[in-house]
Amino acid sequence: MSTTDAILALLARGNDDLYSGERVSQLEHALQCAHFAEQAGAADSLIVATLLHDVGHILADGEHAAARGIDARHEQSGADFLARHFGPEVSEPVRLHVAAKRYLCAIDPAYFDRLSPASVRSLALQGGPMAAPEAAAFEASPHAEAAIRLRQWDEQGKIVGMTTPDLEYFRPLIEAALNWNRSSPAKVQIAPTG
Repeated sequence: MSTTDAILALLARGNDDLYSGERVSQLEHALQCAHFAEQAGAADSLIVATLLHDVGHILADGEHAAARGIDARHEQSGADFLARHFGPEVSEPVRLHVAAKRYLCAIDPAYFDRLSPASVRSLALQGGPMAAPEAAAFEASPHAEAAIRLRQWDEQGKIVGMTTPDLEYFRPLIEAALNWNRSSPAKVQIAPTG
């Protein structure tokens, strides 16, 4: 199985699980977010990051940690997985998308008012709005702007019944963004679901 096929299969598994207390599946959420990124004219690598930003949830096989009062740090596990196959233009916005939520809540009180109830619950588990020194450190990251944009599409991508392109539509973008080792393409090993 190619890396692209394995990543698409992994995302397809998200169709069987609701997205973190929302009324859309993990897959619907991913497709909506990527669609919003594309509509906004984002770079292809940022569209891929947006499509894959919650892969850490899927890798945890639908474990609803937030509902149990646990921050499973899906952004870290997802970014670590992605960094094995993509460059930082994909993995780092994923790593920073939770920090971007905390940052936006710290600098823009109106942003907090736009969060869904599930996102408010997870914000508390993730450390709440950033303090000023933490916000300054976040701003200094070379991927902060991309993470903020991703985060805004993340909040939008929760629309029940929205029509989006399917997973195959994003295949060429994933393939273009992959860090292929020219002599020996990396293969993704993903455990089958039971």
